[in-house]
Formats: sequence, C-alpha cells, structure tokens
Amino acid sequence: MMFMWKSAFRAAASSAFQLQQQQMEMGIFPFLPHFPCFLFLKHHHFLTSTSTKKPSLPKNNGGFVSNNSTDINIDDAIASFYRMVRMNPRPSVVEFGKFFGSFAKKKQYSTVVSLCNQMDLLGVTHNVYSLTGVRGAYSESAAQKVYPNCEAVPCEQFDTAFETVEKWLVDRAVLPIENSLGGSIHRNYDLLLRHRLHIVGEVKYAVRHCLLANHGVKVEDLKRVLSHPQALAQCENTLTKLGLVREAVDDTAGAAKHVALQKLEDTGAVASSAAASIYGLNILAEDIQDDSDNVTRFLILAREPIIPGTDRPFKTSIVFSLEEGPGVLFKALAVFALRQINLTKIESRPLRKQPLRASDDGNSGLPKYFDYLFYVDFEASMADENAQNACRHLKEFATFLRVLGSYPVHTSMM
Repeated sequence: MMFMWKSAFRAAASSAFQLQQQQMEMGIFPFLPHFPCFLFLKHHHFLTSTSTKKPSLPKNNGGFVSNNSTDINIDDAIASFYRMVRMNPRPSVVEFGKFFGSFAKKKQYSTVVSLCNQMDLLGVTHNVYSLTGVRGAYSESAAQKVYPNCEAVPCEQFDTAFETVEKWLVDRAVLPIENSLGGSIHRNYDLLLRHRLHIVGEVKYAVRHCLLANHGVKVEDLKRVLSHPQALAQCENTLTKLGLVREAVDDTAGAAKHVALQKLEDTGAVASSAAASIYGLNILAEDIQDDSDNVTRFLILAREPIIPGTDRPFKTSIVFSLEEGPGVLFKALAVFALRQINLTKIESRPLRKQPLRASDDGNSGLPKYFDYLFYVDFEASMADENAQNACRHLKEFATFLRVLGSYPVHTSMM
C-alpha cells in the first residue's frame, strides 16, 4: 500500500499535489508501491533500533541550507545523502525521513523526489514496525520472526505504538496481548477499542529468560537483579535459591541496558539472550523460568484489515456489549455454540462510559452493577458464512459490536 504516488508530484497545480506537499512538510514521503515505507519528522522521542549516530545537515555557514532562502543545491543534497548511505551502520529509515524533512520544509519537493528515486535504486527503503520496550525486548524478537527484513521503531508506551501506526509513521505494530502464565494485558485490550486499528496477524513466542551480568561478574558476586515484574515472578524459584533481591523496572531489555550502561558489578538482569548480545552482557544462566511453558501471544496491528480467506485456519476477534437481562450473556455466546464455532478467548473489561448500572431490587435500595465489554476470539474466518450468521445473530442481543480483525491462526511456536 502507498500513501502517495511519485507521479503525482508532476501535477503541481492540482489539489492532490498541494495535499502531498503538506504531507511532505509533515514528514511523510513518497515511495514506489513495492516499498510501503512511511517516515516521520519531529518525533525524536521515538527510539530507532539500527542507528547509533544521527546524521545531520550541514550548518548554515558552510552547507547548502539557508534560513533566508528556499534554494538548496541538489548536488550538495545528493552528496550528503550518499554520505548517509555509506555510513556503517547505515542510519535508520527514520533518520532518512528527518533528513528529507529539511528539504520539504524549504519546499524543495523535487529534491525529495530525486532522493527517493536514489533510495529506490539502492534498496534503502523497507517496511517499518513499532513495538514496546527498548532493543532486545521479547516483542522485537517475536516481530523479527515475522518481519525479518523490516526495521523496528521501539516505543516506550503501548499508546505510542498504536499512535505510530495511526499517524502513518510505521506500517505495523507488534504488541503483547496475553501470556500463558501472567494472563491478559488489559491495557492493550482497552487500546484496541480506543484506536481504529485492525488485527492482521498473531505471533506466539516462547519466552526463555536468562540471567545476565557484565563480563567478569560471577553469580556469587550478584546481590540484586532487575527486570520486569512478570519476568521476576516467572523466575521466582531460581532467584530465591540465589538469594537475590528483586527490583522491578519497566521492561526486561531496559534492565539489561541499565546494567550494561552503569557497568554494575553487583547487579544482574533477567532478560533475553538477544538483549545480552545487543548490550554486551554475559549469560550466567539460561532458561531460568520456573515453568518451561511460558508463551506470550502478540498481535500484529495495521491501519487496514486484511481480506479474510477460507483456504487456511483463521481466527476472528470481536468486542461487544450487552443489555441487562437474565441469560443475555449465555444467549450471546450460544450463537457460536449453535454453529459449532469454537471460542478460544473471552475477556471482560469495564465499560468506561457507563461503568455502573443502578437498579431497584425493592429491598436494599439501589445496588450497582458493572457494565462490561466482552472481547471474544473464535476460530472462524469472516469470509465463512457460518461466522457471518453468528455475528448477525449476536447483534440481536448486543448494544454494540465491532470486529477487531479476522486473521490467520499462528500454529507454530517461535
């Protein structure tokens, strides 16, 4: 999918071209259809995963950018572009976006088109996805299994990952939704309803925790260990045997990064082997989780839904709310049982707009009942007439119904 077509830049007098100019000034740039890459500008709080050095344009007194002029020398621009291309490691696609933004702000759109052509020829452009946590997080490992040749843009918060997709800053978001030991991640269920994104896939990733420390540090040197609260809980037995004080932080990879940057000698981290490689830490022990069946399910989110099929197993996720009444939830779920459709997940969340319902029972005044949203996953494609009929039947009881996505079932463990 493309956001803009390169040929449209030749139609300078058209309203479409004027819109594209505005988009370029916002940091959204054109690429050929087989390179669905979307870059962004003025979002420095987003971390990029492949660039260690941020390239910048030459300064006013010695370069080709002037605050008093809209003219930029194309030869100098391409020279700077090639310097970026030759850097090792090559700057991230996000950094190229910031570079192009300087030209777009000066309304040098032909320069941007020329540089985009060069990127196409060099094969620099590629897909981008967002995930939560810093580099080395389990979400990155899971995403790389699905998108091995794409660039990751780590985000500090779940909300930010949703927003990067909505604002065309990235193509996909890969976010955890449930863990076999820790249960559901309620925050992401709430965000699925708040944002108009579509579930286009899922990934099931086997989590294998490692005890990491700086090189030269032995297990007996450790006094405390850092990690995400769930990771610490999942390694309870091992950490208790070692007599380590546990300290919770935002994420596992962030713990590894902190131990490495601070060069701590009495502190370890519970994180992935990938985090050990990225931050130069030593693996003191592998597979320290108490339960080997530790699996996290990730959702892949996009702006547009995929076209469901019937050629392979599909799963559909929906959310709905119900009116008050005896047996209403039973009736709602029965629409699937009547059609032999298997439910794989049921999650309830408070309906925030009207969390409490009051009713007079005639005895004790006004007891209050919570109103809920119900998230349901079932094994069927929305291309299947049976599933369509089930949803039509559900509408008879539901005050609200939304299909979050119909997507292929992930059958293998990664």
